[in-house]
Amino acid sequence: MLLDQLFVANRSKNDRPMSTKQADVASEKPIRSVLKSLSWRLVGTLDTILISWLITGETTVALAIGSIEMVTKMFLYFFHERIWNAIKWGKQ
Repeated sequence: MLLDQLFVANRSKNDRPMSTKQADVASEKPIRSVLKSLSWRLVGTLDTILISWLITGETTVALAIGSIEMVTKMFLYFFHERIWNAIKWGKQ
């Protein structure tokens, strides 16, 4: 209860909840999710290729595993991001 009172007392005009229009501005556009997907997958795929190569000792197998993994996980990440972007919980 004391923390609630302190929070309310220290609250400024900028801390007010955002309107619906302001919340939309804070949302990511799909193209941002696509670019984030690509950059993250590049890092993740290089990691997968390296691990696959260390385990198998075969460059072609490591590249094949990395290629398949890159495509499937880009799609999974994109849809994961869009779903989380639609969830209002945790946004201000």
